[in-house]
Amino acid sequence: MKKSIVAVLATTTALSAAHLAKADTLADWTFETSVPTTAGPFSPEIGSGSATAVGLGTISSPAGNGSTHSFSANTWNVGTSYYQFQVSTLGYNNLSLSYDQASSNTGPGLFNLEYTTDGVNFFTITSGYSVLANASPNPVWNGTTSSGLYSFSYNLSSIAGLNNESVVDFLIVDAGTTSANGGTVASGGTDRVDNVIVTASPVPEPSTLALCGLGAVGGLLSLRRKA
Repeated sequence: MKKSIVAVLATTTALSAAHLAKADTLADWTFETSVPTTAGPFSPEIGSGSATAVGLGTISSPAGNGSTHSFSANTWNVGTSYYQFQVSTLGYNNLSLSYDQASSNTGPGLFNLEYTTDGVNFFTITSGYSVLANASPNPVWNGTTSSGLYSFSYNLSSIAGLNNESVVDFLIVDAGTTSANGGTVASGGTDRVDNVIVTASPVPEPSTLALCGLGAVGGLLSLRRKA
């Protein structure tokens, strides 16, 4: 009897957990359709949102990390130059963010990742992370072969402030004057991003949670009758 009750509860819990664990792609910028030549905004190739370059100079779309295009810019200035990726997380929680990033030898080598939901208050996810130079001896970005050396991935499920918001902006911000090759950032130095992906889990509807609860109760009642 006890083992059967445990089995019913475990099955119901597993079904509920499976619903919670389901991840949807809210936005995926590959830049293969948008092919940036201006500061944007650009819609993602999958999902909805906008990508923008703020406080930057020449925008271009050179080879990505295993794809034809990326989002690239020069004229970087500490704290005021950044890529901005905006999505809506209404009805979602447990966010994750991933992207590929590389700089030229004289492009910026240090960045902060931040977020805001109101454009006024900004919060740091990680600060002063290093970006590799897109040059030998590192594998150079090209249209056919990707390298995980340039990939960044963040599990943001612990940040409740990102959940169920009409607007969430992720900012990749220039954080220093040191270039990717260890020198000084030059005005013509570039940084590029590719494969920017935001995923999240749908918040279960109250009816779904109720059904899970009813299923557990029904299973227990059935076991009681059999006992």
